Amino acid sequence: MISGSARKVSSPPADDLGGFGLLGSAPCFAAAMDLVRRYAQTSAHVLIQGETGTGKELVARAVHYLGPRRYKPFVPINCGALPDNLVENELFGHARGAFTDARESQLGVVGEADGGTLFLDEIECLSHKGQVALLRFLQDGHYRPLGGRSLVQADVRVIAASNRDFEAMVQEGSFRQDLLYRLAIMAVTLPPLRARGGDVLQLIEHFVQRFARSYARPAPVLDAHSRRQALAYAWPGNIRELENVVHRQFLLADGGTLHLELGVDDRPRPAPEPAAEDLAELDMKSAKAAVIARFERDYLEQLIAATGGNVSAAAQRAGKERRAFGKLLKKYGIERDRYAG
Repeated sequence: MISGSARKVSSPPADDLGGFGLLGSAPCFAAAMDLVRRYAQTSAHVLIQGETGTGKELVARAVHYLGPRRYKPFVPINCGALPDNLVENELFGHARGAFTDARESQLGVVGEADGGTLFLDEIECLSHKGQVALLRFLQDGHYRPLGGRSLVQADVRVIAASNRDFEAMVQEGSFRQDLLYRLAIMAVTLPPLRARGGDVLQLIEHFVQRFARSYARPAPVLDAHSRRQALAYAWPGNIRELENVVHRQFLLADGGTLHLELGVDDRPRPAPEPAAEDLAELDMKSAKAAVIARFERDYLEQLIAATGGNVSAAAQRAGKERRAFGKLLKKYGIERDRYAG
């Protein structure tokens, strides 16, 4: 098998989503986390979508370790590391003598994950051959190792993740629709960091405290200028980029102050809607308008991100005429170029 392509984790993390680094209170993020908690209580397959760096593997681990399979293996594998000629061997293993160098039988990642969870990251990279093999296993839970004479059964929950639009991949023929149906029994889309407002400050504090513990150093305080920049910056690399920036600047921090060096997008942004806890200060009509505005902005940002900045495709999904959809984007200061992939 490919060295380092799969890794089992035996000890479960904390029972709380925060213990997985899944922190935030933005409505779009809170809605996604509510789905994660619900999915964790089942054993159905899950499909996680979201831009690179939004925390898809963290969500997969949370679904596993908060659920009934928590004491069984969690086996992550990156499908981009699976060569087409080895994909079935990686997934299902082989029997002794199956090929020239097969001196002994070896489990594949499906066998390693028996009773637990197999996390298939970047599943869009799985070749057509691999998709067919995976679909065959998902249909009844049986597989045949290479060179094996009999079928083997495995009880495996599959969690798959991708930063691609599956409907577009199905239409272009790069992903099997029947496999998508099997995987998307339960699905969740993680919002990009730029759509989560003040969550970025909570995540910065989380990383600062974590690095302070790791390096046994006092935690520096984020300066006011960096707070404004962090809120204005688009974070194209999402949480992964944020973590790397904070890590670097933590090590360079001087005088107890954390200063972030960011190339800030200075384009105008709409004023933030009132926080949920502030709604009670408004009359009912104003509070209702604020909630609707918050929903519309979050929905539009997720939709335009999911379509890679394609306004026509986003409008079609929303069931709106393109011109009307474009006016909504303009109303909330959402520019398609920021989401173009």
